[in-house]
Amino acid sequence: MQLKKNHSLKKFNTFGIAAKAENFYSVQSESDFLDALKSAIRPLFILGGGSNLLLTKDVKGLVIKNEIKGIKIERQFKHCVHISAGAGENWHELVLWCINKKLGGIENLSLIPGTVGAAPIQNIGAYGVELKEVFVKLEAIEIASGKKKIFWKKDCQFGYRESVFKQKEKGNYFITKVFLRLNKKHNLNISYGAIKNTLKEQGIKKPSIKTISQAVIQIRSSKLPDPAKIGNSGSFFKNPEISKSQFKKLQKQFPNIVFYDLPNGKVKVPAGWLIEQDGWKGKRVGHTGAHKNQALVLVNYGKATGQEILQHAKRIIDSVNKKFGIKLKAEVNVY
Repeated sequence: MQLKKNHSLKKFNTFGIAAKAENFYSVQSESDFLDALKSAIRPLFILGGGSNLLLTKDVKGLVIKNEIKGIKIERQFKHCVHISAGAGENWHELVLWCINKKLGGIENLSLIPGTVGAAPIQNIGAYGVELKEVFVKLEAIEIASGKKKIFWKKDCQFGYRESVFKQKEKGNYFITKVFLRLNKKHNLNISYGAIKNTLKEQGIKKPSIKTISQAVIQIRSSKLPDPAKIGNSGSFFKNPEISKSQFKKLQKQFPNIVFYDLPNGKVKVPAGWLIEQDGWKGKRVGHTGAHKNQALVLVNYGKATGQEILQHAKRIIDSVNKKFGIKLKAEVNVY
């Protein structure tokens, strides 16, 4: 483990922002992290896959890159298994590992960028499935004390793209390992129309976790830009949840509004639809803009700064709020 000074973070964030870390450590184990904690350099900035991050400036203090690896089956049961994965593992590679082992539960979460350690922070979700449905526990080290702590599902306070790690415990813990419960007997979720339609187009009448994963990969690849080709952080905004009374007023004004009724009695309105209806889809402003195929995704056309992207996000938020009375919130972490 070697301390690097003024280290470029361009390849460590999927927006491709050319920010620098004043000091940079890459850790491959818990002991590496504990060694890093002994450093007097502060503040600490924990970096995973950089796929849900917008850097608007250089990072002062010490950036610690989590590269703790390792995937294994921890416990076997009749119908399920518990697995563990190092927080530095690539999320999609973990999904493929599970499919190869014929373990179901996260196939709908294929091709989500980022690391395993970031998954519970964000409570990642896609196509009718959220991480919390398979989550068992995680291991983390408290930054203030260097002590290890276990967070069970209830401790994480999962919500829609939310957890305790984005709220009360933000910046307080370094996640090292995540434990998931996966099924031997598969309970397939093809409730989303896009998956149904893709499987139908492929002539698949009896889907498997592998064919569902392949369908999700195809859908995401067709809609979302590849960060290796054009800088982006996936969905920049959360899909807003509004009251039924507010929705009914909107529906009178916009009869074609897209919506989803939620179990909590609220209504989810896709942020991408709102942004597109407001004329921002595919519109380029300087070196940034909302992607031509998915308005929910802000992109870096090559020379954008983090501040430029942030200002464009604020323009969209203000514009959508003025038109629909809905204030979008960023899903991406802004530094």
